[in-house]
Amino acid sequence: MMMKSPLALAAVLVCALAFSTACQDDEVKIDRSPLPMVAAPPYICGHVPLKAVELMTGVRDPLVRGYFDLKLAGGLGAGSCAAYRRDGDRLKVLQVILTPGGYPGKVEEQLEDGALSVPEIVPGAIGYYFKDTTSKNNATYAMLVRGKAQIGIQLEIGAEGRDNAADVLALMKLIAPKLITDASAPSPSPSAKASPGKTPSPSPKG
Repeated sequence: MMMKSPLALAAVLVCALAFSTACQDDEVKIDRSPLPMVAAPPYICGHVPLKAVELMTGVRDPLVRGYFDLKLAGGLGAGSCAAYRRDGDRLKVLQVILTPGGYPGKVEEQLEDGALSVPEIVPGAIGYYFKDTTSKNNATYAMLVRGKAQIGIQLEIGAEGRDNAADVLALMKLIAPKLITDASAPSPSPSAKASPGKTPSPSPKG
């Protein structure tokens, strides 16, 4: 068997190393672009911006299941939207859930346990978000409650190398104004309904 010269062998090793490095660069390339600040089409399930989903999960053109009906529950709306990988076991990477059963107490409990508070997105709403530090898949969660309307975001598999907590907060900012309807607005208190200076005075006794 003919032996290769040292120079030829060195050239082969250099080429192999260059090819391997290029492959590694492709594998670890991370898109750290922030999520859009304004919701824009295309949408999945009619209300969730596809671009945001692709960035925060790292999955391009995900499989999608679900829908939202904003006329259900007296106008509070309900529904679910889930995104999945197309390859392998088609794992679920993200789910957004809208339910007409908001419970502010759950938000307060999470905040007391160390979750971060969601800044005001929809007037009168409170929420939290946090990254699961025990998760190997960058799982991150967020919830927003106003009245009896509740939106939950479950990032089951977040893109490696991104700020996953910032991603779920950014997604909440994009979808909450669309999914939280006027039907969930708190009713004004009786005192708020009365205009200043318009309180009727008692009738004089004759």
